[in-house]
Amino acid sequence: MTKILLGIAQLVKNAVTAGGPAPTFTGAARTCIGCRQTAARDQLVRLVRTTSGSGEPEALVDLRRRMPGRGAWLHPSPDCLQLAFKRRAIGRALPGVTNAGDLAERLAGLSRDGVQSLRTDIVPL
Repeated sequence: MTKILLGIAQLVKNAVTAGGPAPTFTGAARTCIGCRQTAARDQLVRLVRTTSGSGEPEALVDLRRRMPGRGAWLHPSPDCLQLAFKRRAIGRALPGVTNAGDLAERLAGLSRDGVQSLRTDIVPL
């Protein structure tokens, strides 16, 4: 155990003495489940799993990015949505979801309006 700690300490020491620029924080980055590219959180739309009125799980667009549970992130473009359907990424990211509902129409409306109009995470008190 002591040898492991000494090895870790040596790695840290080597990293510090090597110099180089310090890592910069660029904000929250998420991966789109359609195209698998990383983007800033405010450029993506969050999808969540909920239960419909009939009791089966479905995917919904979380406009405020505040709904509880695990979320999946997607670019609001028809191309990324098609890739997500083709790769069956929605069902893998949100287990149990077989019905995407009106997800395509909802995202089509969002891509026309732009993601910047969705900035509802800053709510006045």
